[in-house]
Amino acid sequence: MPLLARQRRVRPARADGQGSRGARLVAGCLLAVGLLGAASCSEPLDFKKNLQVTDVSGGWFDYGIVDGKNKLVPSVTFKVRKPADVSIRSLSLNVHFKKIVDPSKPGLEGEEEFDEVYLQTVEFKNGTETDSLTVRPPTGFTGDAPQTRAEMLQHRLFQDIRVRVFAKQSSTTWVELLAFDVPRTLLTK
Repeated sequence: MPLLARQRRVRPARADGQGSRGARLVAGCLLAVGLLGAASCSEPLDFKKNLQVTDVSGGWFDYGIVDGKNKLVPSVTFKVRKPADVSIRSLSLNVHFKKIVDPSKPGLEGEEEFDEVYLQTVEFKNGTETDSLTVRPPTGFTGDAPQTRAEMLQHRLFQDIRVRVFAKQSSTTWVELLAFDVPRTLLTK
């Protein structure tokens, strides 16, 4: 018995220029994707130009007694401000605490990683400014009794800390907004 093959009938292109319904659907989808892509590729916000870190203060927070030892942790408090015409509702912050191991070397060369704190969502509450943010890592320095906390800050082996605040939004790259040397001041609040 001969095997009969089913042949598919190919339609010739229409003379009036109208394509099939599937071709119109594909063209519509491509147009929509192109328009969305163009809208999402708008110029990214220049954080260095549009964001300002204000009301910066810091010191060494009295973390209390841990394992029978006095503990101090670095602390920084600040706000982030933006112009009213910049449309950004929130951003992410990464606050790096770096030991200053060689003050004679500029920038990152004289620093060593100490700890970092990531703040996933920081909102501009009143439209142009964040709330006051206080950031303290869990890592700090300890001293044995009878050494007081004030004496710890003056000890020859005590190491100073530099805070570097980085910001980003969504898939943008991290941008440094602030470098701040934590003063040897004792904080209790």
